[in-house]
Amino acid sequence: MKNILVPTDFSDNCEKAAKLAIEMAILFNSEIHFLHQLNTPVNWVKLDKTEEHNYPDTLEEIGIAKSKLRALDKEAEHKGLTSRTFLEFVSNDKAILSHSDNFHHDFIITGSKGLQKGFLEQLLGSSAQKIIRSARVPILVVKEDTVTFPFKNIVFVSDFKEDISSVFEEVKKMAEKCHAKIHLLNINTTSDVNSVENGLQPIRDFLKGFSKPEDYAMHVYNESSVLSGIEKFEESNEVDLIVMYTHSRKGLSSIFSNSIAESITNHSKKPVMTVHL
Repeated sequence: MKNILVPTDFSDNCEKAAKLAIEMAILFNSEIHFLHQLNTPVNWVKLDKTEEHNYPDTLEEIGIAKSKLRALDKEAEHKGLTSRTFLEFVSNDKAILSHSDNFHHDFIITGSKGLQKGFLEQLLGSSAQKIIRSARVPILVVKEDTVTFPFKNIVFVSDFKEDISSVFEEVKKMAEKCHAKIHLLNINTTSDVNSVENGLQPIRDFLKGFSKPEDYAMHVYNESSVLSGIEKFEESNEVDLIVMYTHSRKGLSSIFSNSIAESITNHSKKPVMTVHL
């Protein structure tokens, strides 16, 4: 994690995401970039200074955005971080990823109040598949619940039916930095008739590829959906971060082949990190 992107609209959850990003940047010794994208009534970059004054409301909005970006920049630099800010006059479902690709970010952290609210409706709304699945870097979304960092309990949700070693390596790196416990959670849904014991076996088989399997907690829940299984798990366990994977491949038996990870990101109040497989 060398270059973290923080898209923000300065809402409460985006502010929480920015503070988390700063803490993570300190822990991982990362550079941090803050990005705000703004819709304008005209093509702003083509206006001269005189023409700009024909849009006083937009000028005020730009001034406020620049001020808030400067505040984030100063906060990061005060913590000894290398920081940059960006104000772009564009906003669509591909703009964030285009910016991220241009600057080679390897991690994205943002905030959202929930489905169809907060920053990036596109990220957590109907086009979530297009954005989250298109990203080739981990995306961490901060929601309503208070963020605990360093994370102490990280829940990795999977059915463990395919090779997810590369995703788990990302989880391990995060856990090692935070000295966190990793909980491997397999959820048997109505389409999966496995017993709890049979649900544990794929996890055991998966952990054979990693040293010290005893360091990980294994859990199996029988629920009607992955979302309800995660919610049930949260009722009796401490959860600081939920990690799931996504991919654009189709026709797999995996429960995550149909945007389940995106649905969890929409509905969970806990921070959710998705990693592309």
